[in-house]
Amino acid sequence: MDSVFRRMLVALVLPVAVAAGASAGQRVAILTLSDSIQPASLRYLERGLATADASGAVVTIIDLNTPGGLLSSLRQMTTAITAARRPVVVYVTPSGAQAASAGFFLLMAADVAAMAPGTNAGAAHPVAGEGAELSKTMAEKVTNDAAALIRSLATQRGRSSEWAEKAVRESLSYTEREALDKKLIDVVALDRGELLKWLNGRTVERFDGRTETISLPNPEIVVIDPSAGDKLLSAIAHPNIAYLLLLLGMVGIYFELSHPGAVLPGVLGGISVLLALFALSVLPVNYVGVLLILLGIGFFVLEVKVASYGLLTAAGLASFVLGSLMLIRSPFPALRVGLAVVLPTAVAVAFVVIFLLSRVLRSHRERPLTGAEGLAGEVAEVAAALGPDGKVFVHGEYWDAYSHSPVPAGAKVRVVKVAGKRLEVEPAGAAPRPGEGEG
Repeated sequence: MDSVFRRMLVALVLPVAVAAGASAGQRVAILTLSDSIQPASLRYLERGLATADASGAVVTIIDLNTPGGLLSSLRQMTTAITAARRPVVVYVTPSGAQAASAGFFLLMAADVAAMAPGTNAGAAHPVAGEGAELSKTMAEKVTNDAAALIRSLATQRGRSSEWAEKAVRESLSYTEREALDKKLIDVVALDRGELLKWLNGRTVERFDGRTETISLPNPEIVVIDPSAGDKLLSAIAHPNIAYLLLLLGMVGIYFELSHPGAVLPGVLGGISVLLALFALSVLPVNYVGVLLILLGIGFFVLEVKVASYGLLTAAGLASFVLGSLMLIRSPFPALRVGLAVVLPTAVAVAFVVIFLLSRVLRSHRERPLTGAEGLAGEVAEVAAALGPDGKVFVHGEYWDAYSHSPVPAGAKVRVVKVAGKRLEVEPAGAAPRPGEGEG
């Protein structure tokens, strides 16, 4: 009986297991890199490749569209691709996409390099982070290092190291057809479906020399999206977001310092500054731009205290805008702070700083209305005749007081100033003397 039950169980379970195994064996993991190359991109790629491996994917396809990015992150990403357990396809898509600069290295590192029609790749000559020209010696060192890396990747993948190196040394950029003709890529595919058909049955040589045949008769697509943390880090590292976080943090901290005890602006300002510092640590920052922004805020502060007839505000706006545009400089527009963000932000910051500072100065100039300082100028009633010393009743309290002229009990007097624990008073009808009300 047990043997019969066992045979029935195997007959039921085996087809399901085989089907599951077949499905898992044809799984294709999809990653999407559509931003600048930076630490958030590296984190997403490493996690995506690990997830693809754990899910039993036959191949991982990376949809790529990037203007470039950081060399430090790029090197770690190429290592992750070449060390992947299963084949990795880098596919430049959709039409109009690019694999420029650092993206070209990722394309060369892939087991299979593919491009969609209307895309381009190359322009991989290294530049300084802020887009400035490197010194001759440093330029030679960095260029030779990048050229050696691209030669190594292209040679190991069986691609043209000559044309790959020209993309680094001469900043050449190639259309998808040019890249295919120069043997820099393996295939031009209209879409993912066409790419999967081309991959089915294809034998690829891995980076370590092993050969592997990709079998995809019935591929199952598994999209691995960035995690919430990946999205947050990627968003923060965007130049416009980093710039706004920095300014929000500065305004929040300034508000807390000018209005102690508000708490919330200080907390939000502190968090914003920390997030901005993280973003700026992975972006090419020009510290002259930072100093110009601070100088612009200084001009806004001086405008409240100095009668410049708007000249300091104009100078502050000019300094702020120039500093903002110089803050993050890069040869790629995607890695710069946009003018459409800078101009309205500059006007908003100028308004907020001037408004807050004017409120603080106004409160300092106003006469106190409570406590001993608030008694100056108040009208009191004489409780015990002043001759010159006596007592007066004011603000619901009896105070020791003195007057330069005798005042009978019941008369009205005006408080001139507070002198320690005594009040100096004078008859209510007397004209105020210069300097009265100062304690």
